[in-house]
Amino acid sequence: MQALRRFLIHFLLPGLLLVSPVQAANDSFSTEELLAGFEKTVFGLEYRSWSWRPYLVKKFTTPVRFYVHNLSSRDRRKTVYRFIRDIGKQVGGLTTNVADTPSRANFEIYVVDRAQYEAVVRKDVYKSERAKVPGRCLVRVVSGRNGIKRSTAVIVSDEGEFLFKRCLVEETLQGLGPMNDDASLTHSVFNDSSRHSRFTVFDQIILNMLYDPRIKPGMSQQQTRPILPLVARDARRRVR
Repeated sequence: MQALRRFLIHFLLPGLLLVSPVQAANDSFSTEELLAGFEKTVFGLEYRSWSWRPYLVKKFTTPVRFYVHNLSSRDRRKTVYRFIRDIGKQVGGLTTNVADTPSRANFEIYVVDRAQYEAVVRKDVYKSERAKVPGRCLVRVVSGRNGIKRSTAVIVSDEGEFLFKRCLVEETLQGLGPMNDDASLTHSVFNDSSRHSRFTVFDQIILNMLYDPRIKPGMSQQQTRPILPLVARDARRRVR
């Protein structure tokens, strides 16, 4: 899942789909692993910035209204809608729905074929014909002092089911706030070397921690630490 101007956080990564079956039990991870996972994903960016803002909590504080632009030769909307519904069911404190027009959305997802990728990223995400377009998939987050204002993800559809599912999951979840990758997170999709392509139990707990009402936009790592063990305990109970 990437330079940043005026609190614009740009993000690139490979991504996922569907909720992980709960055999991967929520007690498979220690509290220490969950606390470390939260700090590694929520604070920072995969691509470092000189600005201090990316290193604070970023999350939506209003319902997340998605609009899906299916530009791919294959219609992926049913799969994307199902994942959007799953996120809303799996993450406490977060409401997801589908907007009927792009103007009503605060999270837009473009599903494209590889040949369309660069043009869509330049025109619809960066709005600059000179923008560089690295990455296999991408999400851009616009965040301010009161939380995430809007996110835009671009998902490639025609390079196999694994890449499509991984991109869908990772980019969508990162567009909700946990924007950093870390190679040590073996249970997570927030790790470019992992083979996960689902919303893992570990990541469900991390998202539930982030969207706990005690975790506020703009909080620093130091501010979250005193309450994080309790937040992790309650998030683990919510993921069954």
